[in-house]
Amino acid sequence: MPRPSPLQVSYSGTAYEEITLTPRTPHSRSGRAEEGFSSSGFSQYDDDEPQSSAEPLLSSSEEKQHAPNNVFASGPVVFWSVVASMLLCLAGISFQWPGTLEYYMGITPFGSETTTTATTSVVNSTLIISYENYTTFPLTSEQYVAECYAMTKGFMTMEKYWEPHGGMGVMDVPHVDDKEVCSSTITYMLDGARGLFADLALMAQAAALAREHGRTFLVDDTYWNRGKWTDHFKSVRITQPGPEPNCKPPPPEEYVACPRLARHWVITSKTAKFHFGHMFRETYEDPYKHNTERLKPIFDHAALSISKTIQPSDSIARLISLARTELPSFYVAAHIRRGDRTPGAYEYRGSYVPLPDFANMLSDAEAPVAFLASDSPKALAELSEMMAKRVYSLPHSKHAELRALASPQEYFQATFASLDEETRIRATKGMVVDFALLTGLWAGDADIFVEKLVCTMSSVICKMAAAALGWEKAFGEMDYQGEINREEMVWVDIDEKGKVIPQWTGYDTF
Repeated sequence: MPRPSPLQVSYSGTAYEEITLTPRTPHSRSGRAEEGFSSSGFSQYDDDEPQSSAEPLLSSSEEKQHAPNNVFASGPVVFWSVVASMLLCLAGISFQWPGTLEYYMGITPFGSETTTTATTSVVNSTLIISYENYTTFPLTSEQYVAECYAMTKGFMTMEKYWEPHGGMGVMDVPHVDDKEVCSSTITYMLDGARGLFADLALMAQAAALAREHGRTFLVDDTYWNRGKWTDHFKSVRITQPGPEPNCKPPPPEEYVACPRLARHWVITSKTAKFHFGHMFRETYEDPYKHNTERLKPIFDHAALSISKTIQPSDSIARLISLARTELPSFYVAAHIRRGDRTPGAYEYRGSYVPLPDFANMLSDAEAPVAFLASDSPKALAELSEMMAKRVYSLPHSKHAELRALASPQEYFQATFASLDEETRIRATKGMVVDFALLTGLWAGDADIFVEKLVCTMSSVICKMAAAALGWEKAFGEMDYQGEINREEMVWVDIDEKGKVIPQWTGYDTF
């Protein structure tokens, strides 16, 4: 039987006729064994990568070097994958914290309706602050504190100062859409719970935030126990008109104490602790400075507000000018705080700074006249007798209307409200006049120079007096560590004596 001939395989292709097959060994896989593997080499020679049936199983290193890079070919897939991931994240944020995206995009949330007539805005129900249990507006300071505790759950998170609390959207009350009402405001509400300058120090920071963020600044004196704001100071609508000078104040039903991002934010002496604490200082202190010098931005807030925004009314300004006619333009000054404010320094624990310490500090100055102010008639009289210099104070004035402004008794916040209204208003006017003479503030074109001002840091009047004097005059030229120059300083903290860092603070929270 004849033997069958072997199978004959023929092909017509010529694409691989001239190719020399190279075996795949550990040293020939890349065709550049002496150069080692690169990141691109691995992507080009991945063992798991499927080969096209149109390619040979083995190819030369030269051909591989000329193959296109497939990373760029997958670019559109990567791009759209990233876009899809971002959209998924945004959808999750919108579901978890409704209103957050709308806030950052500056658009009206879905469901809000505005018309040319006054209507009530409909906001996302999860972000509504309800005042349905209240019948009187504005709320009291205590009620605003309760609302803040309800929102913060009793603790403050460490988010950035101007970001929504806890990553939520911006919570707010429903608003009446009236185009004549200011679009955004910060209101300081005087509640009568603290002393005059404790309020003014906090108000100064609030006014600065309004300037910074283009919000209209307002003062509410509904619950104040010192008369009306304009009994003592000019309207802030005149001194700080803001971006909408003729807009109407919002209805008090729309005041919100927390969060501060609400459209109409209200601050009181009792809610200040939620806003002027650690995160405020972290945001507004200068991180590139040391010690007291870190606080210069906060100092500048106070200095500008107390000189420009907070200005005496015309009737008080007249009294200040009248008192200045009895004082030379060059003098020293001291404020003696008694009553319910004792020094924080350990050496004076439970007592007051002795009056001879004030007398000795003032005796070194060149000025021939000393202006003295105190809440205590007794302390004022005793220090006046110790002074070698000629003394001037409101009780020493030759004008009866100035003598009537002298403090009638030591100041205790707990009993101040029990005084009759006329006495409270008169004492407040006297304190404004005293402050102007202590610091030389609101002098207009008059050339006033206070050579030295002695006071105790336990008094907020002392803190604000430094701001009224100005940074360089109050503290002298600071060293590289941000320490006050105690040889050049005009403002003298006789109780702490620079032993506490920072050596100055701008306000108290309660």
